[in-house]
Amino acid sequence: MFTILSLVLFMMVFGKLLVFAFRVGWGMFKIALYLIFLPAIVLMMIFGGLFYLALPIMLIAGIMGLSAKA
Repeated sequence: MFTILSLVLFMMVFGKLLVFAFRVGWGMFKIALYLIFLPAIVLMMIFGGLFYLALPIMLIAGIMGLSAKA
């Protein structure tokens, strides 16, 4: 009986740690996406001749950055 109770409590703690790890990983991915990958993709689009497609992306990202409350 004590073994079953220990396993249940262990799974509860492990489950919470797993959820926390996914949340931290998702947050780090979003930061990397906004700070590294989005500017790199926009610059590649500008240098590749897709300025008319890159301009709206830059405007939307700028408006979202200004309107977001940190």
